Amino acid sequence: MTITTEILSLRRNQSSSVETLMAKIEWLKAAEDVAHISSREFGVREAADIVLLNVATHAAEALSEPPVIHRTRRALSISRRKQRHSDPGRLHQRRLYYTDSHN
Repeated sequence: MTITTEILSLRRNQSSSVETLMAKIEWLKAAEDVAHISSREFGVREAADIVLLNVATHAAEALSEPPVIHRTRRALSISRRKQRHSDPGRLHQRRLYYTDSHN
């Protein structure tokens, strides 16, 4: 766990920041007078800032992690083919063993 993830986990409010933003938007829609609208708009902007901060934090973590290199199907099939081929020296030893033991 990185330090940014640890800091985010220490927050008292563990609910989803996106859920909070959606709730604030619905709260803004329910406002009836100008005073409520302006104070609720501030709440919506604040919630949006938190969402953006969380997204930026997770993006920064993803960029700081070393890239995962996936083996392609072709590389896997080549390595499997190589494993199927037996060592010619061992084949010769097996032939000698089977010919000597069965005679």
